[in-house]
Amino acid sequence: MTTINPRTGQHTMRLMIMHKHDPQTEAGVLPPPELIARMGEYIGEHAQRGTFLGGEGLGLTVRSRDEGIGWAERYGKVLGDGELELAALTEPWDLGFGSKPDDAPLRLLLIEKVDADTEAGTRSAKKKAELTRLQTEMTKAGVLASAERLQPSAKAKRLMFTSNVLRVLDGPFAESKELIGGFSLMQLPSIEVAIEECRRYAEILGGTLEIDVRPLEEPEPRA
Repeated sequence: MTTINPRTGQHTMRLMIMHKHDPQTEAGVLPPPELIARMGEYIGEHAQRGTFLGGEGLGLTVRSRDEGIGWAERYGKVLGDGELELAALTEPWDLGFGSKPDDAPLRLLLIEKVDADTEAGTRSAKKKAELTRLQTEMTKAGVLASAERLQPSAKAKRLMFTSNVLRVLDGPFAESKELIGGFSLMQLPSIEVAIEECRRYAEILGGTLEIDVRPLEEPEPRA
Protein backbone atom coordinates (compact mmCIF):
# COMPACT_ATOMS: atom_id res chain seq x y z
CA MET A 1 0.00 0.00 0.00
CA THR A 2 1.27 3.47 -0.84
CA THR A 3 0.61 6.85 0.75
CA ILE A 4 1.16 10.40 -0.49
CA ASN A 5 3.99 12.55 0.85
CA PRO A 6 2.21 15.82 1.79
CA ARG A 7 5.31 17.86 0.97
CA THR A 8 5.97 16.44 -2.49
CA GLY A 9 2.61 15.02 -3.57
CA GLN A 10 4.38 11.79 -4.60
CA HIS A 11 3.03 8.33 -3.97
CA THR A 12 5.31 6.75 -1.40
CA MET A 13 5.60 3.74 0.88
CA ARG A 14 6.63 3.59 4.52
CA LEU A 15 9.78 1.56 5.16
CA MET A 16 11.93 0.55 8.10
CA ILE A 17 15.67 0.50 7.45
CA MET A 18 17.47 -1.54 10.12
CA HIS A 19 21.22 -1.89 10.45
CA LYS A 20 22.77 -4.66 12.52
CA HIS A 21 25.23 -4.33 15.38
CA ASP A 22 28.90 -4.84 14.61
CA PRO A 23 31.54 -5.96 17.17
CA GLN A 24 32.29 -2.36 18.21
CA THR A 25 28.72 -1.27 18.78
CA GLU A 26 27.87 -4.57 20.47
CA ALA A 27 30.79 -3.93 22.85
CA GLY A 28 29.37 -0.50 23.68
CA VAL A 29 32.07 1.51 21.86
CA LEU A 30 30.79 5.03 21.19
CA PRO A 31 30.72 6.18 17.56
CA PRO A 32 33.26 8.91 16.69
CA PRO A 33 32.00 12.54 16.57
CA GLU A 34 32.44 12.74 12.79
CA LEU A 35 30.13 9.74 12.28
CA ILE A 36 27.50 11.30 14.53
CA ALA A 37 27.78 14.58 12.62
CA ARG A 38 27.48 12.92 9.21
CA MET A 39 24.49 10.83 10.28
CA GLY A 40 22.87 13.95 11.71
CA GLU A 41 23.37 15.70 8.38
CA TYR A 42 21.90 12.73 6.51
CA ILE A 43 18.83 12.62 8.76
CA GLY A 44 18.45 16.40 8.56
CA GLU A 45 18.35 16.32 4.77
CA HIS A 46 15.63 13.66 4.79
CA ALA A 47 13.69 15.51 7.49
CA GLN A 48 13.66 18.64 5.31
CA ARG A 49 12.38 16.59 2.35
CA GLY A 50 9.69 14.97 4.49
CA THR A 51 11.07 11.46 3.93
CA PHE A 52 12.36 10.81 7.46
CA LEU A 53 9.61 9.68 9.84
CA GLY A 54 11.74 8.72 12.84
CA GLY A 55 14.60 6.58 14.01
CA GLU A 56 16.78 5.56 16.92
CA GLY A 57 20.05 3.91 17.79
CA LEU A 58 19.93 0.92 20.10
CA GLY A 59 22.20 -0.01 22.96
CA LEU A 60 22.90 -3.50 24.23
CA THR A 61 20.00 -5.83 24.88
CA VAL A 62 18.21 -5.00 28.12
CA ARG A 63 18.17 -7.81 30.68
CA SER A 64 16.85 -6.28 33.90
CA ARG A 65 14.44 -3.39 33.47
CA ASP A 66 11.54 -4.40 35.67
CA GLU A 67 8.75 -2.22 34.30
CA GLY A 68 9.73 -2.80 30.68
CA ILE A 69 10.02 -6.51 31.23
CA GLY A 70 6.62 -6.53 32.95
CA TRP A 71 4.93 -5.00 29.89
CA ALA A 72 6.90 -7.32 27.62
CA GLU A 73 5.64 -10.31 29.61
CA ARG A 74 2.06 -9.19 29.13
CA TYR A 75 2.71 -8.72 25.42
CA GLY A 76 4.21 -12.20 25.26
CA LYS A 77 1.19 -13.75 26.98
CA VAL A 78 -1.02 -12.38 24.22
CA LEU A 79 1.27 -13.84 21.56
CA GLY A 80 1.43 -17.26 23.18
CA ASP A 81 4.38 -19.00 21.55
CA GLY A 82 7.00 -16.53 20.36
CA GLU A 83 10.14 -14.60 21.14
CA LEU A 84 10.59 -10.95 22.13
CA GLU A 85 13.68 -8.78 22.39
CA LEU A 86 13.90 -5.74 24.67
CA ALA A 87 16.56 -3.12 23.90
CA ALA A 88 17.44 0.30 25.29
CA LEU A 89 17.40 3.30 22.96
CA THR A 90 20.59 5.32 22.66
CA GLU A 91 20.11 8.74 24.25
CA PRO A 92 22.10 11.96 23.60
CA TRP A 93 23.96 11.61 26.91
CA ASP A 94 25.00 8.08 25.92
CA LEU A 95 26.90 9.72 23.05
CA GLY A 96 28.49 12.37 25.24
CA PHE A 97 26.00 15.18 24.58
CA GLY A 98 25.29 16.62 28.01
CA SER A 99 24.46 14.92 31.26
CA LYS A 100 21.58 12.57 31.89
CA PRO A 101 18.66 14.44 33.51
CA ASP A 102 17.58 13.16 36.89
CA ASP A 103 14.03 12.65 35.62
CA ALA A 104 14.99 11.08 32.28
CA PRO A 105 12.58 8.27 31.33
CA LEU A 106 13.90 4.86 30.35
CA ARG A 107 13.09 4.35 26.66
CA LEU A 108 13.00 0.79 25.34
CA LEU A 109 12.30 -0.90 22.03
CA LEU A 110 10.20 -4.07 22.22
CA ILE A 111 10.84 -6.23 19.15
CA GLU A 112 8.52 -9.10 18.30
CA LYS A 113 10.32 -11.73 16.24
CA VAL A 114 8.56 -13.27 13.29
CA ASP A 115 6.68 -16.53 13.38
CA ALA A 116 4.80 -18.56 10.77
CA ASP A 117 1.61 -16.53 11.23
CA THR A 118 3.22 -13.10 10.85
CA GLU A 119 5.29 -14.24 7.86
CA ALA A 120 2.17 -15.62 6.18
CA GLY A 121 0.02 -12.64 7.19
CA THR A 122 -2.47 -14.96 8.90
CA ARG A 123 -2.46 -13.76 12.51
CA SER A 124 -5.93 -14.32 13.92
CA ALA A 125 -8.40 -11.48 14.35
CA LYS A 126 -8.71 -12.40 18.06
CA LYS A 127 -4.97 -12.03 18.64
CA LYS A 128 -4.85 -8.77 16.69
CA ALA A 129 -7.66 -7.37 18.83
CA GLU A 130 -5.94 -8.44 22.05
CA LEU A 131 -2.70 -6.77 20.99
CA THR A 132 -4.59 -3.61 20.03
CA ARG A 133 -6.27 -3.52 23.45
CA LEU A 134 -2.91 -3.97 25.21
CA GLN A 135 -1.30 -1.23 23.12
CA THR A 136 -4.22 1.08 23.95
CA GLU A 137 -3.70 0.34 27.66
CA MET A 138 0.03 1.02 27.30
CA THR A 139 -0.72 4.34 25.58
CA LYS A 140 -3.10 5.40 28.35
CA ALA A 141 -0.44 4.43 30.92
CA GLY A 142 2.02 6.69 29.12
CA VAL A 143 4.49 3.91 28.33
CA LEU A 144 3.88 3.38 24.59
CA ALA A 145 5.36 6.05 22.33
CA SER A 146 4.61 4.36 18.99
CA ALA A 147 4.15 0.95 17.38
CA GLU A 148 4.76 -0.37 13.87
CA ARG A 149 4.09 -3.68 12.13
CA LEU A 150 6.43 -5.00 9.45
CA GLN A 151 5.16 -6.65 6.30
CA PRO A 152 6.36 -10.26 5.76
CA SER A 153 10.05 -10.63 4.97
CA ALA A 154 9.14 -12.02 1.53
CA LYS A 155 8.61 -8.36 0.57
CA ALA A 156 11.92 -7.23 2.08
CA LYS A 157 15.48 -6.78 0.88
CA ARG A 158 18.68 -7.58 2.77
CA LEU A 159 21.64 -5.39 1.83
CA MET A 160 25.07 -6.86 2.43
CA PHE A 161 27.76 -4.16 2.24
CA THR A 162 31.45 -5.11 2.17
CA SER A 163 33.79 -2.12 1.81
CA ASN A 164 30.88 -0.22 0.24
CA VAL A 165 30.27 -2.95 -2.36
CA LEU A 166 26.61 -3.94 -2.25
CA ARG A 167 25.02 -7.37 -2.63
CA VAL A 168 21.20 -7.49 -2.47
CA LEU A 169 19.31 -10.55 -1.21
CA ASP A 170 15.58 -11.01 -1.74
CA GLY A 171 13.35 -12.25 1.08
CA PRO A 172 11.99 -14.29 2.69
CA PHE A 173 14.71 -14.61 5.30
CA ALA A 174 15.45 -17.08 8.05
CA GLU A 175 15.75 -15.48 11.49
CA SER A 176 18.95 -13.46 11.90
CA LYS A 177 20.91 -13.85 15.13
CA GLU A 178 22.49 -10.39 14.87
CA LEU A 179 21.00 -7.69 17.07
CA ILE A 180 19.57 -4.54 15.53
CA GLY A 181 21.96 -1.63 16.06
CA GLY A 182 19.57 1.10 14.93
CA PHE A 183 16.69 1.88 12.63
CA SER A 184 15.14 4.65 10.55
CA LEU A 185 11.55 5.00 9.42
CA MET A 186 11.45 6.44 5.92
CA GLN A 187 8.75 7.47 3.46
CA LEU A 188 10.10 6.84 -0.04
CA PRO A 189 8.71 6.10 -3.53
CA SER A 190 9.90 2.47 -3.60
CA ILE A 191 12.23 -0.14 -2.13
CA GLU A 192 14.55 0.50 -5.08
CA VAL A 193 14.90 4.13 -4.04
CA ALA A 194 15.49 3.00 -0.44
CA ILE A 195 18.33 0.75 -1.58
CA GLU A 196 20.04 3.68 -3.28
CA GLU A 197 19.58 5.80 -0.15
CA CYS A 198 21.16 3.00 1.89
CA ARG A 199 24.41 3.30 -0.06
CA ARG A 200 25.16 6.60 1.66
CA TYR A 201 23.72 5.33 4.95
CA ALA A 202 26.13 2.38 4.82
CA GLU A 203 29.09 4.54 3.80
CA ILE A 204 28.54 6.76 6.86
CA LEU A 205 28.51 3.67 9.10
CA GLY A 206 31.80 2.35 7.77
CA GLY A 207 30.86 0.59 4.55
CA THR A 208 30.78 -2.97 5.89
CA LEU A 209 27.49 -3.95 7.51
CA GLU A 210 24.12 -5.60 6.98
CA ILE A 211 20.92 -3.62 6.46
CA ASP A 212 17.36 -4.90 6.19
CA VAL A 213 14.78 -2.84 4.29
CA ARG A 214 11.25 -3.81 5.32
CA PRO A 215 7.93 -2.31 4.16
CA LEU A 216 5.61 -1.30 6.99
CA GLU A 217 1.96 -2.19 7.33
CA GLU A 218 -0.49 0.66 7.56
CA PRO A 219 -1.50 1.19 11.21
CA GLU A 220 -4.79 -0.25 12.37
CA PRO A 221 -7.17 2.01 14.32
CA ARG A 222 -7.10 1.42 18.07
CA ALA A 223 -10.16 0.80 20.16
